[in-house]
Amino acid sequence: MEFKMNESEPQKDQDQKDKPSGLMEKIQQLGQTNVPQLSQDSKIHCLTIVGQIEGHMQLPPQNKTTKYEHVIPQLVAIEQNPKIEGILVLLNTVGGDVEAGLAISEMIASLSKPSVSIVLGGGHSIGVPIAVSCNYSFIAETATMTIHPVRLTGLVIGVPATFEYLDKMQDRVVNFVTKHSKISEEKFKDLMFAKGNLTRDIGTNVVGADAVEYGLIDEVGGIGKAMKKLNELIDLKSGDKEEGMIQ
Repeated sequence: MEFKMNESEPQKDQDQKDKPSGLMEKIQQLGQTNVPQLSQDSKIHCLTIVGQIEGHMQLPPQNKTTKYEHVIPQLVAIEQNPKIEGILVLLNTVGGDVEAGLAISEMIASLSKPSVSIVLGGGHSIGVPIAVSCNYSFIAETATMTIHPVRLTGLVIGVPATFEYLDKMQDRVVNFVTKHSKISEEKFKDLMFAKGNLTRDIGTNVVGADAVEYGLIDEVGGIGKAMKKLNELIDLKSGDKEEGMIQ
């Protein structure tokens, strides 16, 4: 009687040899042997807004994007999850779709849980409303925020209704920012329509401490200060809940 070896077994062994081990994969991808992870018991969720905020149109694959259809379900899950007590929003964005950015901003602002934002490299254009949508906002000393009027890309129909629509969209952005920060509407519009600050556009590039001085951002600081402030807000909310239960 003859026994034939299963031909798939040597192939399987070869595939396992060719496949890098978990340790080697980490070294290849991240240049380190261990990957720091948040504890399963962590009460803080970290949300990153990076690259360009993608709206109704899909951007080319080489663009680094934040897709609003990914972010909005995350925010719903954060609101529903009783284990998450606070949210930390990290921003390094060039802006993007106005309506998508405003949708994310409104979602963050309407959360019942404490939220803190940090503008790291930049929080430009529609990134400004997202930065101010949290309960408390920080900006890195070297980070920048570009404030400029709303622009349209693609086909523009040159009729009064188009410009009226653009003006109304701009008012939505201005109203949201002034409602959720300490900056006045007059000052924000002055920064938005300033000439000579940007090379090929009107507007203002605000750096670190200037954003705090204008009342746009609450404080200059990084991750340490932001985490401390978020924990303070969480403790304050927990204290209010306990007092309510005692009464």
